[in-house]
Amino acid sequence: MKRENFIIAIDGFSSCGKSTVAKAVAKELQFVFIDSGAMYRAVTLYFLRNQVDLGNTKDIENALAHIHIDFLPEADKVRVLLNDEDVSEEIRMMRISEKVSEVSALKAVRQALVKQQQDLGKRRNIVMDGRDIGTTVFPDADLKIFMTASTDVRAERRLAELLHKGESVTIEEVKQNLAHRDYIDSTREESPLRQAEDALVIDNTHLTPAEQLQIVLSEYAKRAGER
Repeated sequence: MKRENFIIAIDGFSSCGKSTVAKAVAKELQFVFIDSGAMYRAVTLYFLRNQVDLGNTKDIENALAHIHIDFLPEADKVRVLLNDEDVSEEIRMMRISEKVSEVSALKAVRQALVKQQQDLGKRRNIVMDGRDIGTTVFPDADLKIFMTASTDVRAERRLAELLHKGESVTIEEVKQNLAHRDYIDSTREESPLRQAEDALVIDNTHLTPAEQLQIVLSEYAKRAGER
């Protein structure tokens, strides 16, 4: 039975601009944008606030039972709600970045959030970005994109974001954090970061956001025409 909704999955490494292009595509096509990375960051925030022991399976499962994540679309952004609290800004802080890959690697966390993500994708047109969207969450997505960029460019983008938020951090610290996250994301046992065989690869090291958007929209037009 043919699925009625259209799913665009965008995967890739940290600070590759996945969310930027995903938001732009969703806005252009009037699809629902879902930031899966923000969901893992929200869980990480909850774990840090409640001092959840990452080595205690019971503690993790109990914590997950009390976590509800939702998204509130606004004119120019999508707010992330953790148990009805707007945590959009807090989850982008460096202290969350330093722990999110470790939390994301936990089997119970990934299973819980994959189920939530799949539920969010039912009966609606969506653009979802993350690290395992085209391989684990929606392996039958209509369009899969895998984004990458040079380490230097990724670090510069992330540093600018953090400095804009008033955090005191160096480019060396950002590069170390990205390398650490890349390693954990790519080597974890539960749904590691990898390129889906049928994904379109976009290296945006030298691409503008507008150029990236046009590439994805062009590919969408082809895929939509085939359905």
